[in-house]
Amino acid sequence: QVQLVESGGGLVQAGDSLRLSCAASERTDSSYTLGWFRQAPGKEREFVAAIRGSGAVTYYVGYADSVKGRFTISRDNAKNTVYLQMNSLKPEDTAVYYCAAGRYNSGVEHNAHAYGYWGQGTQVTVSS
Repeated sequence: QVQLVESGGGLVQAGDSLRLSCAASERTDSSYTLGWFRQAPGKEREFVAAIRGSGAVTYYVGYADSVKGRFTISRDNAKNTVYLQMNSLKPEDTAVYYCAAGRYNSGVEHNAHAYGYWGQGTQVTVSS
């Protein structure tokens, strides 16, 4: 049972940056994809980014079109932590951001149903 704890959310202005962190309770091997999703009020949860790898090797990185070029996902295996660096934030990025972990979900990394473990979420609010 993997437990995930997010941190780093907050209130920022448009154009600012934030870095979210997600600490896993145990080491996740290359069978796991670690992802970030977000959910704005009244909207469905949507894919943001995902990463899968082992040691120094990254096998997969993917982003939603809406965040490409602005967000960067990365992982630190030694700390069992995945990060989401968010730059050039926009008001439409306002949402609760969730960290997720899923096994053997190659090809469906963007699908929330392919993840079995979720964090509690962290609020990101971007003011205009």
